[in-house]
Amino acid sequence: MSPELLEIFSQNVLAKLLRVAEEALEDNNPPVAYPEFVPQRGENTGKYFLREKYFWTCGFFPGLLHTLLERAVKYPHVFPFHGHEKANRLFDTASIRQQLASLCDSWKGPIQEMASRTDTHDLGFILQPSLRKDWELTGNEKSLQSLLIGARSLASRYEANVGAIRSWDVLKQKDVTITSMTDDFLVIIDSMCNLDLLYYASKHLCDPNLAEIATTHARTLIKSHLRPENTTGNFGYKGSCVYSTCHVVNFDPRTGSIKNRRTAQGYRVDSTWARGQAWAILGYAQTYNWTKEKEFLWVASGLAEYFIWRLESAPGCVEMPNTGTNGRENVGRYVPLWDFDAPIDDQTNPLRDSSAGTIAANGMLVLSQSMAALGDTVLAERYRSTAIRIVTDTLECCLSKEKAKFVDSGDKRYNGIHVEDIEEGQRFDSILKNATANHNSYDLDRYSDHGLVYADYFLLEFGNQLLRLGFI
Repeated sequence: MSPELLEIFSQNVLAKLLRVAEEALEDNNPPVAYPEFVPQRGENTGKYFLREKYFWTCGFFPGLLHTLLERAVKYPHVFPFHGHEKANRLFDTASIRQQLASLCDSWKGPIQEMASRTDTHDLGFILQPSLRKDWELTGNEKSLQSLLIGARSLASRYEANVGAIRSWDVLKQKDVTITSMTDDFLVIIDSMCNLDLLYYASKHLCDPNLAEIATTHARTLIKSHLRPENTTGNFGYKGSCVYSTCHVVNFDPRTGSIKNRRTAQGYRVDSTWARGQAWAILGYAQTYNWTKEKEFLWVASGLAEYFIWRLESAPGCVEMPNTGTNGRENVGRYVPLWDFDAPIDDQTNPLRDSSAGTIAANGMLVLSQSMAALGDTVLAERYRSTAIRIVTDTLECCLSKEKAKFVDSGDKRYNGIHVEDIEEGQRFDSILKNATANHNSYDLDRYSDHGLVYADYFLLEFGNQLLRLGFI
């Protein structure tokens, strides 16, 4: 395994997350605000911005802590961190694990209480990153019950006339205001990644209706959100076409007909917003795993092929000289632009979205496992190696150079272990930089080129996938 990938399991990662988890609880316990993004410039550079707890990203920071807890419980060879056995022996691993478990409890408490929300479709993103791991690691029945309640809350947003779950109740931008619950029905491609919660709960509850809702939703979005493209797949791809994605579709809730298509976070309605494409890859790969319906497998594969093609055919300015040790002359080609069709304003520093890369890599790794199970070793290796290439390139280009370390200081925080910046005064709270939450010129909440909590979450989750597969 490359040294770049091992950074996912480093002391820097654990130290940063423990420090943020402790400090962000000050005057915020139990949490009413959760880490969302880290500015790369301006007055608050390097420090996490905390967003109110009902925002859709609230589940990812508790999820980050639980990815570390999963390592502590199941993979002690990478906990507290990988590859520094002598350094590891300086610390009380049990104390760090207990501290981490305590922090997990503090951050997941308000998340458990959100299961009954019916005002959002994002319950998969909110609940699963922490509560599913908590249930599976500790047998905490409260977390399981929150997942099951959350699935039924999500299913309450399903409309049979449309064959889909309502994503947003409202869309407000400079050029549009959509607020009617009787005339409009907004569905976004991101919704594919909330279906996993429905399938999971369906099995626990022996309730096939939840799975049927998820499957119907996935079929509807193939017709409404996926755009067949002329680009043909390579290396053994057997699908009839490849797919790009539309971000937002507004349906008539009475007839199920499409009223219009839009984008809320991409460049324009007919462009391919990179993170939307990534959500689709992961969502359809998960849907195939639950249903074993080949249609979903080839859709996921067609989405992945298009994503790969856009990476490999991107302009030369995406590449930068390699300052690392892997021997390649240039890096950066496999870190996606924020939107594959948006104009590049700065040829020396094109705007990227590291979160799109880490999400897509997770989807491709899931897809690789499915292909391997079917005996398709060519595509299994293609998606596995591409996923690793994306994450490796992302670490080489976007890993924050401002790193943290543990110091045995006698401080009672962290059970006597204190966290310091490796270079004094050089602090950056997230692991990755160069994510873009929203760069749509018409949106009222536009921010780009920053650290982002779900870029880090899917980076660490990718590492845990590698652990589950025995690659680390």
